[in-house]
Amino acid sequence: MSFKTLTIIILSVLITVVFMQNTDEVLFTILWKEIYVSKLLMMLIVTVFGFILGLIIARPKKKTPLATESARDIPFEVNNPNDDYLNHNDKKGLSDEDRDYIS
Repeated sequence: MSFKTLTIIILSVLITVVFMQNTDEVLFTILWKEIYVSKLLMMLIVTVFGFILGLIIARPKKKTPLATESARDIPFEVNNPNDDYLNHNDKKGLSDEDRDYIS
């Protein structure tokens, strides 16, 4: 048996034992109404509610598209030789002192 199967079996047995040991009735006050309810029923309701809430929170998120249709139409230019910031050989902006320091 796999680890996951063993873990599920052990947790199921433990939860069943705890539920069966708490079958007596207790008084619950909901707003202004007092209700006698079995501990077993309340624990079962809370467990199911927690399980459903965990499933909702842990579900995978919907993937959103990274680019819209209009963004796909824009050409993406990399290493365009006409761009000033990529032209490292152009030294006309440097002073003589800067050129001496670099070389």
